[in-house]
Amino acid sequence: MRHIAPKDAAELDATETREWLESLDYVLQSGGPAKVARLLRELTIHARQNGVKLPFTASTPYINTITADEQVLMPGSPDLERRIKSLVRWNAAAMVVRANKAEEGIGGHISTFASAATLYEVGFNHFFRGHGEGGDGADVIFFQGHAAPGIYARAYLEGRIDETHLENFRRELKPGGGLSSYPHPWLMPDFWEYPTVSMGLGPIMAIYQARFMRYLEDRGLKPASNAKVWAFLGDGETDEPEALGAITLPAREKLDNLIFVINCNLQRLDGPVRGNGQIIQELEAAFRGAGWNVIKCLWGREWDPLLAKDRDGLLVKRMGEIVDGQYQKYAVESGAYVREHFWGADPRLLDMVKHLSDDQLKKMTLGGHDPIKVYNAFKAAVEHKGAPTVVLARTIKGYGLGEAGEGKNITHQQKKMNEEELRAFRTRFGIPISDADIAKTPFYRPAEDTIEIKYLRERRKALGGYVPSRRNRSTAIAPRSSRTTIIR
Repeated sequence: MRHIAPKDAAELDATETREWLESLDYVLQSGGPAKVARLLRELTIHARQNGVKLPFTASTPYINTITADEQVLMPGSPDLERRIKSLVRWNAAAMVVRANKAEEGIGGHISTFASAATLYEVGFNHFFRGHGEGGDGADVIFFQGHAAPGIYARAYLEGRIDETHLENFRRELKPGGGLSSYPHPWLMPDFWEYPTVSMGLGPIMAIYQARFMRYLEDRGLKPASNAKVWAFLGDGETDEPEALGAITLPAREKLDNLIFVINCNLQRLDGPVRGNGQIIQELEAAFRGAGWNVIKCLWGREWDPLLAKDRDGLLVKRMGEIVDGQYQKYAVESGAYVREHFWGADPRLLDMVKHLSDDQLKKMTLGGHDPIKVYNAFKAAVEHKGAPTVVLARTIKGYGLGEAGEGKNITHQQKKMNEEELRAFRTRFGIPISDADIAKTPFYRPAEDTIEIKYLRERRKALGGYVPSRRNRSTAIAPRSSRTTIIR
């Protein structure tokens, strides 16, 4: 038997791998994804029958579920929607900052909505259906409690609440009215529909809401509709027992009217959700194992050309071997650091990005901040049949806050911003507030006849009205008069 030198063996192994990949590419091109899936399934069975011990995995590679070739363009005006989103961001941050200036320790959260703004704005502009005239087709939305300032900020642009309400954030008893800390139907009976804090409450309520809606439809007690139940939650929130405790039920009942959107900013109160692991892969395995349709939205459009060139899977492998703690480090470091520590792991990876500057590497967007990627993820979710869907969207906590807390361990508790930080935030998102006024942290709303306000209202009108919005449609039951009979 001829002995093969280690170097020759490595070259032979690389050649065999390349030939297998080329063969698979041929099957994909000639027969399509379904044929590839069938072939891989048969190969797996054959390998196991011949004693090959294959490791079990319920997760897929650390890339977007929807490829660049599969995605469609987002309708509407992306430029206008980005402008509206920037205004919402500013007013949400200003609300919390002003409240804590007026009263030390009033609390509130800036960073949760900062990371989830694109997720919500894509929903408001294209997916969340309001009550309209009848209301039977309205979506049920469980908003993440800590993102409440962003929902209030949008309602302010819509003209549904005024500056007095924003000024009285977390002080509902002030003259003129205020805004509750979190979604609270008792305190704001015309606005919030469902309470979602304490943590983990929204996800489990969403599951049983979706089940109850189908129960009523199946028994003819409610007209069938395409209404969806949306639950927005954070990746740290999934450690609450209620968050994942009932996820087998909607898969078993085939509740394709249920959509979870998990804002995976990889961070909880004061550090990573999984410092030396990957919470996204863990969640994917849990939901896929329970029978859910899983859509991962991890990387923005700037990554698509690089992934297209990744014929040997080096970039995908690198993406999958970085733990969350290191990803958090990349979020706060320079582009030069990212080049050295992420791309520098292999000369071939470095060569892939040699045409990009350090600044360009730093600004490469994550999937949860890319409206095109989010739109396609949501579109796939609402169109999926036969099972509930979870969207795992990768974001950065405190996105846009810069030195005030973007990606930092302290960002969850961030309540204040100094003048320099406010000025940088204003400039980054193009808010028309002067340097002279920046210390006042003023709210900003364009005039009624501006294109932003008109567009915002047109989109909500097309989707059936504003959300959240609570309507009491029940009628009081008149008591019947009756005689009291005493039995002796």
